[in-house]
Amino acid sequence: MDIAKERIVVQISTQELERRWRAVREAMEAEGIDFLIMQNTNQFLGGYVKWFTDVPAFNGYPTSVIFPREDEMTVINIGPKMDPESRFTDLSTKDWALRGVKNRFTAPYFPSLHYTKTLDAELVVELLRPMKDIKVGFIALGHIPAPFHDHIRTHLTNATFTDATDLVDSIKAVKSEEELALIRRTAEIQDIAMEKAFSSIRPGMRDSEIMALAQYTVQNLGSEQQLIMAGSAPLGTPCPMLKRHFMNREIKKGDQFTLMIEVNGPGGLYAELGRTCVLGKATEELLEACEVAKEAQRITIDLLKPGADPKDIIKANNEFLRSKGFPEERRLYAHGQGYDLVERPAIREDEPMRLQANMNITVHPITGSATAFAWVCDNYFITEAGASECIHKTPKKIFEIEV
Repeated sequence: MDIAKERIVVQISTQELERRWRAVREAMEAEGIDFLIMQNTNQFLGGYVKWFTDVPAFNGYPTSVIFPREDEMTVINIGPKMDPESRFTDLSTKDWALRGVKNRFTAPYFPSLHYTKTLDAELVVELLRPMKDIKVGFIALGHIPAPFHDHIRTHLTNATFTDATDLVDSIKAVKSEEELALIRRTAEIQDIAMEKAFSSIRPGMRDSEIMALAQYTVQNLGSEQQLIMAGSAPLGTPCPMLKRHFMNREIKKGDQFTLMIEVNGPGGLYAELGRTCVLGKATEELLEACEVAKEAQRITIDLLKPGADPKDIIKANNEFLRSKGFPEERRLYAHGQGYDLVERPAIREDEPMRLQANMNITVHPITGSATAFAWVCDNYFITEAGASECIHKTPKKIFEIEV
């Protein structure tokens, strides 16, 4: 029996994983790096572990990966304390979910138990200490806790260290054909969930019920992880999407409702869809604000070309918003997506990465005031000729629902 096919909705092909590993190892060779070390704790912003291993980190439980230039990986997870003789065992034919992995270490460490804070780092040091004069690159130091980082740097005296994040990001941000196809599937299930939510919404329901319906829909279609935000409000007041803690409001006739479906799809890659509906007729102010948001989105989309500098794109966006009497964007209004729901390149003034073909970019400008909130949120691929057609099919409009 193929356990992986039975248990996993979509497994990334071995050929795709080998493409990633080969590209990274070539870059490591050029930089003289012997080992990469990474750690993630979730699926929303934890895409490095998933990208290297095709198995995500979960629910605040740290997963670490040691990626050698000239050998297979070691994965470290929370689990039982291992006897020394049970380590360094070839798991390539024993662990059906992992490919390209030689060792899988476990230890009972938890972020909430502070006295276990270095157990995973101790395993890293144990593995790498016997080697001489190695160069180690940390990936995404923003994800790596201080005790893990400090213990390795203090006790791995045979190593020099570098930040290798840019090395990996430059490869990870550009999608393969397999990845692009999976992102299209993510967009498809988001379209289905948006239609289901808006066709089901009625006065008397709570924001959380619509969120739960959208979540149920995408999970049935293969989504593995979901960030869904929603909020309702009377017309004439702003109606932004809210986190789950704030979704207990009862929706009333004449209200507006904003929904953001930011979920991954089968295979674990993200896209993002956002729209607003009104249970009745929208005001002219809301409709006009939506048209400005659509214009702002189009300005950014037209600039999504290989070689483009993100700081030039946000500058154009803000010049347009000022011309329409709206405040400048101070959020992250457009960015890459992949295994992370926020991924490089970010469309902001301080992003050094230029745009390239085969990047997946979400664009979600907002036009807001004290009496209205409007937005559109969709994904586009960058092609050699510029932005693709929108990969979402949901119409860009304020949906007016008869109740």
